Amino acid sequence: MLTNTLMDSAAALRERIVALRRNIHSEPELGLETPLTLAKVKADLADLPLEWREGGSCTGAVAVLKGAREGRSVLLRGDMDALPMGEQTGLPFASQLAGRMHACGHDAHTAMLAGAARLLAERQSDLAGEVRFMFQPGEEGFHGARHMLNDGLLDPLPEAAFALHVWPNAPHGVLIGRAGPMLASADQLEITVTGKGGHASMPHDAVDPVPVAAEIVLALQTMVTRRFNAGEATVVTIAKMEAGSAHNVIPDSAHLLGTMRTLSAERRADLHAAVAQVAEHVALAHGCTATVRIIEGFPVTVNDPRAARLGEQVAMELGGAGAWEERSHPTMGAEDFSYVLQQVPGAMFFLGVAAEGSDWQTCCGLHSTRMIVDEAVLPKGAALMAGFALRFLERGWD
Repeated sequence: MLTNTLMDSAAALRERIVALRRNIHSEPELGLETPLTLAKVKADLADLPLEWREGGSCTGAVAVLKGAREGRSVLLRGDMDALPMGEQTGLPFASQLAGRMHACGHDAHTAMLAGAARLLAERQSDLAGEVRFMFQPGEEGFHGARHMLNDGLLDPLPEAAFALHVWPNAPHGVLIGRAGPMLASADQLEITVTGKGGHASMPHDAVDPVPVAAEIVLALQTMVTRRFNAGEATVVTIAKMEAGSAHNVIPDSAHLLGTMRTLSAERRADLHAAVAQVAEHVALAHGCTATVRIIEGFPVTVNDPRAARLGEQVAMELGGAGAWEERSHPTMGAEDFSYVLQQVPGAMFFLGVAAEGSDWQTCCGLHSTRMIVDEAVLPKGAALMAGFALRFLERGWD
């Protein structure tokens, strides 16, 4: 098997993978424009026989490695953007840019993907088919994967696609996955309740939107628990309420901001309709109006059962029976790799990056200002990514 020597080869690349990760981590970039990060990746891979494709709507790029013979095609993805938040890790290579941090591990994803590219290039003469390495910006809410698809960077579509996401709150080096929904859809919810302002001492002469907004928040929670099957996870969270300007003034309007999460396209559509109905009718009952705006985010991330099984096989081949964990339920976080998986069968997996022997359940999680990645796991991540590609090129879905 071509995967037999992957772990040794990846271990030999540890310093290179870690150095790239730290170089990216110290200078994080946001959104769809990550030119410095992409330049670092291309410089690291400059000696490899890769063909590069770049689009016009963002700094996304796809590097193509062609094998010695014709065969299948497989895509491996790593995202490059950071988050608009400060870093408090105290690491010697911490972010040098105020208000920016790689708190979701995209620096590690990119470095592991670059490592996988090098591992596979070393085996180019044995490969039948081609591997595409998708270096993607704009995952943190900017729909970078969709932009790259629209730019035609993945055309013709590959036959399989895989991605890894580091997970600080999981055992060291364990690959975690499942068939079916892996992550939720995510939509932004904005509700404006409009009444009639007035003096706070005379609410009977006004139409106060504040208690109406509060009632809508409670009504939405009741709606979720009473109108949706508890076995099909549905989340509506109002995370921000804003109204008023002074202690003695009833405002004209109140504003709610939140998120909605579901695990199927059908449930997503049902929830959109139900939220609008509840908000509008509660407001109407109190003489107010409610305007509901839903900004669609990422769709559900759905793992193909064949791809999930392939990931399990590769994990156990590289690390033994304890190297794989079947996830019992999806996470309600969201991922824009879902756009790729809507069009290409594949899977996203989580990779435990808690320090070996640590209490991984209490580690600072994703999007924390103190989130830490145990870099000892990065070579294994590169080997797993390369292993997914090798197994698919060799056997397809068999």
